[in-house]
Amino acid sequence: MKVKVQSDRCIGCGNCVALTESQVFDFNDEGLAHSLVDTVPEDLEDVVKEAKEQCPTEAITVEE
Repeated sequence: MKVKVQSDRCIGCGNCVALTESQVFDFNDEGLAHSLVDTVPEDLEDVVKEAKEQCPTEAITVEE
C-alpha cells in the first residue's frame, strides 16, 4: 500500500502523526504532515487507513 499527504490540504492537526506514532507520518518544517515512507509496512496498514479516515481535510490518499 502507498500513502501520500496532500500538503495543500493539510492543516497540521496531528491525528495521523499521533496514530502512527511518527512511524509513517511526521511534521515538516512548516508544521504540516508528510509521509515518511512511500510504501506502508504491512503491520501499519490498518492504522494508516484509520488515519486517512480521521483526517478532517481528507489530505491523506491511500493506494492499495
